[in-house]
Amino acid sequence: MSEIALNRDQYLELEKIGLGAFQPLDGFMREEEFRSVVATMRLPSGAVFPLPVVLDVDRETAQRIRGSARIVLTYEEREVGWFSPDSFYTCDRAATARAVYGTDDPRHPGVAHFLSLAEIFVGGEVGLTARATFDISAYELTPAQTREHFAHQGWRTIVGFQTRNVPHRAHEYLLRVALEYADGLFVQPLVGRKKVGDYTPQAIMAGYGALIGGFLPAERVLLGILSTAMRYAGPREAVFHAIIRRNYGCTHFIVGRDHAGVGDWYGKYDAHELTRRFDGELGIQVMRLAGPYYCGRCDSIVTEKTCVHQRTAAAREISGTDMRAILTGGCRPDPNLMRAQVLDALREIPLFITVNE
Repeated sequence: MSEIALNRDQYLELEKIGLGAFQPLDGFMREEEFRSVVATMRLPSGAVFPLPVVLDVDRETAQRIRGSARIVLTYEEREVGWFSPDSFYTCDRAATARAVYGTDDPRHPGVAHFLSLAEIFVGGEVGLTARATFDISAYELTPAQTREHFAHQGWRTIVGFQTRNVPHRAHEYLLRVALEYADGLFVQPLVGRKKVGDYTPQAIMAGYGALIGGFLPAERVLLGILSTAMRYAGPREAVFHAIIRRNYGCTHFIVGRDHAGVGDWYGKYDAHELTRRFDGELGIQVMRLAGPYYCGRCDSIVTEKTCVHQRTAAAREISGTDMRAILTGGCRPDPNLMRAQVLDALREIPLFITVNE
């Protein structure tokens, strides 16, 4: 039987499809699905799905597996699944990038990765038969496990929270809003492929462990990772993240300022506008929250909805980008921006990704 050796990104896509995190997908996208998603953010069935999920192969591999009813999928020389390839296709990479990312500029990390994919996309149904393990796999929960946990806790309303950063005070503000609103909170940092300069998974988990363990009601918070690639697709990725958290059993999902953004490619609240287009269709309620900041006059973390000083020198924006810049420079952020206890938890831990994954 023919086989394909998957790289890490490809394996993680297989895993998330097989575990149901990417429902309603049953495999890597076929051409009809791919073109529909790129053009309309919907599958041919009409279900909302904003981002392509593809298996890329070179021409030699495509020729070798063409006509196979079922092939073996391996990762690091271990069988992890099967694949029934029934769709082989290519696309206009630049046009697709513009549709999905809003640009075809290779300086955009999501675009750069997409343009680097192998020439042929292959679609078809997949099955997951074994799971690989990674350094941080102990923190990974499946959709079945999270749903079981929520039911056991008796939580009827669960807010999902997406992050790729060590928690700062603005994150903490959003988490507290969620806890005021819902029975439970599922904090699920994304720890798959990310760009150089983003936080390491170890730093993110240490930071959230300190925050949840010391300052939040831990019995109402579940912490677990999402091992999938960061696409940096801004508004489209916000919809994607909402769909994933629905599949993990969440009833609500927070979309804040510049969700899944990078650089200045997207507007501050573009993700709010796009998610609003799909209200009532996602199977999860999106909580569109304004970006918190520290106000020296109010002496607290506030938002533009609760403070009148946002356009004065008293307002200090808090962003993951700013915190990374401070920490990269070897400085310690103001405790009004990031808790000292979170910073202390990061000692002796590599903070930033230094090579492309």
